[in-house]
Amino acid sequence: MADEFIKGLGIFTAGGLGWMVLAGWYRTESFESSQQLVAPVSLSDSATMFDTMGVLLMDTFFWFTIIGALTFWVLIPVVRQAREVIQDGS
Repeated sequence: MADEFIKGLGIFTAGGLGWMVLAGWYRTESFESSQQLVAPVSLSDSATMFDTMGVLLMDTFFWFTIIGALTFWVLIPVVRQAREVIQDGS
């Protein structure tokens, strides 16, 4: 169980840090506003390919963080417990 926890924590930390860095670049218009990191992305017409890739990577980091952590913290332990119950019941 500790192995799954640390894998989930690593995914949560790395993915969350990646998302926070990119969200700080692309979602924070000013540091005086109350919508830091959660404001809608506003790319100008002069957005480069790297800006587009950054926004795509930001969304990828977000979902990797959520799905990866839930997989190691919830899904894998539930499957293992269900396997044990099925094998003990047979």
